Amino acid sequence: MNGITLDKTAQEFVNQVEELSHSNLSQCWHCLCCSGGCPFSKDMDVLPNSIIRMIQFGMKEQALNSSTIWLCVGCNTCSMECPNAVDMAAIMDALRQMAIRKNAKIAEPGVLAFHNAVVDSISRYGRTHKLEIMMRYKFSEKDLFSDIDLGLKMLSKRKLDLLPSKVKDKKSIQSLFKMSGEVS
Repeated sequence: MNGITLDKTAQEFVNQVEELSHSNLSQCWHCLCCSGGCPFSKDMDVLPNSIIRMIQFGMKEQALNSSTIWLCVGCNTCSMECPNAVDMAAIMDALRQMAIRKNAKIAEPGVLAFHNAVVDSISRYGRTHKLEIMMRYKFSEKDLFSDIDLGLKMLSKRKLDLLPSKVKDKKSIQSLFKMSGEVS
């Protein structure tokens, strides 16, 4: 019985995803455990196991342009459900990294804007400043007032700090960003 043979470009895509995610995609049985366990699968354009199949078939553009990779919240439920220990959450993360590096059209730009606001906050303060993250995100989405009542309620209950708290050893945080290749 002959297996499917991929062209060089498709095989390079498989290898790149495996290297970034530290996962062996050939271990996937397509049993749907990852998709069945995912709390967000109903909102995805394709199921998580279909993302693996796209990668295996060398469907790079479809995988990188999928909403699924951006709707994954990295909760690791899929990875825990997998009987073969395929780390689906790491695969989704690898695909997001690849999409950003390739300047692919981001299917869910709001998710990336929120992510960037969180990372920027951690870079500057050593931890998240939720009020600033929320404000940056709302400005980037040009949606300032849709949930202002929730923000005010959170402020009144002291769930949001007006000023950011900072870590004492900010140099350690900066060194993590440098090690990851993210310059802040």
